Amino acid sequence: MQSILPVFSILGMIVMFFALTMAVPLGVAWFGQDAALSSWHVGMALTFASGAVMRLLARRHRRELQPRDGIMLVALVWTVLPLFASVPLMVYFRQEGSELSFTDAYFEAMSGLTTTGATVLTGLDLLPPSINLWRCFMQWMGGMGILVLAVAILPMLGMGGSQLFRAEAAGPMKDTKLTPRITETAKGLWSIYCVLSLLCVLAYRLAGMSWYDAWVHMFTTVSLGGLSSYDASFGQFDSPLAEWVCVFFMMVAACNFAMYFVAVRKRSWSRLWSDTESRATVGLLVIASLVVAVLLWLKGTYEDPLHALRMAFFNVVSIATTTGYANTDYAQWPIFAPVLMLMLSGLSTSAGSTGAGIKMVRVIILIKQARREMARLVHPRAVNPVKLGGATVDNNTIFAVLGFMLVYGATIIGLTMVLLATDLDVVTAFTAVVASVNNMGPGLGSVGPAGNFAGLTDFQTWVCTVAMLLGRLEMLTFIVLFTPSFWRK
Repeated sequence: MQSILPVFSILGMIVMFFALTMAVPLGVAWFGQDAALSSWHVGMALTFASGAVMRLLARRHRRELQPRDGIMLVALVWTVLPLFASVPLMVYFRQEGSELSFTDAYFEAMSGLTTTGATVLTGLDLLPPSINLWRCFMQWMGGMGILVLAVAILPMLGMGGSQLFRAEAAGPMKDTKLTPRITETAKGLWSIYCVLSLLCVLAYRLAGMSWYDAWVHMFTTVSLGGLSSYDASFGQFDSPLAEWVCVFFMMVAACNFAMYFVAVRKRSWSRLWSDTESRATVGLLVIASLVVAVLLWLKGTYEDPLHALRMAFFNVVSIATTTGYANTDYAQWPIFAPVLMLMLSGLSTSAGSTGAGIKMVRVIILIKQARREMARLVHPRAVNPVKLGGATVDNNTIFAVLGFMLVYGATIIGLTMVLLATDLDVVTAFTAVVASVNNMGPGLGSVGPAGNFAGLTDFQTWVCTVAMLLGRLEMLTFIVLFTPSFWRK
């Protein structure tokens, strides 16, 4: 217990900080006098008080965080914060007489914070503005990472901040340092994120959105989250200009933010295109969109080739980058297109981006490793190191990638089998798991773009909730908690 208390001390501080973020929807509710105003008072007070109690009980147990502590804290943060985030939702729906169960509220909150974009709610157009804003604002906070934000703005987290940063960072090369101090790195990444967010808001506004719609959809665009304040998702606007703006910012957000940070610091914009992973990410998105556009035109789904191009680019980029917006029911397209889009959601984002999935850098390393093994069959004694961007990739990183891929595949197969055991049809079960693990949102079948996750049973909903958490923490960070070696001294 003595070793766990320092973790709860920092957890309490983060929960208190999370309570303060509820001031954003509270301000919207107060300004607009919407029906959810009292729910924010309850949610904010309960969350802050709970964090204060945690902090108070563990106030005498402060020390430098060890790697084990960082892993435990990350897992606790991503399981506890959705609990508090769901409180205003449950309070509001209970006041309205249409009770939202704890299971559904927790699912909605987890979907928001992990930037998954799946939802169990309908009638989004009729919800109070503050509720819709909170759902989308959670995605913006979760996009760059709540703990990265905490490291950036809470100086007392300087003790062990690097452990938190490594535990939450996505991608195989977590020890790469951008600056000597981890706090400076966190601030730099969040600064780039905020600048990109402001540019996205202005672009949406110039494209014809209202200020409210521009802010709400900015939150879920740069975070690659995909939640919307409308049941029709992005199709509500029916605006080619807004859709192309969205495509641009989704592509930008799918690339490594560390690359932008380095380019700004060194004033070397050529780095943006010289990065191998970014070129592969953007190239794959463009090629896949063109292939789907040609398919839709040749199959007669859209007679106008330009319209086919617009629909293909928006929906392919949205699904492949794990955003999850839709402007049409793409499940009605030739089956090749939606299946391709679903598969791309696992690999069309870069490490260090706000997207989820396998990450393009792992795919590149796997391809290079496969080529090395084939070359070794012909030339057994040849020295042929795997290189990425001119640098040699060490064997430990390659083994880590192989281990991740094994766990990734086993997770999808295992959770799919669990859902199949509940008599869910195979298309819905498999795509719901893939969409949840990749933090992408819509799948196919009953959880497709024309539906949502409301039709699942409570048990099925919890399976998808766990899948979202595993995907956000890249499996190993969470699964390691259940291994005996983690708890052994």
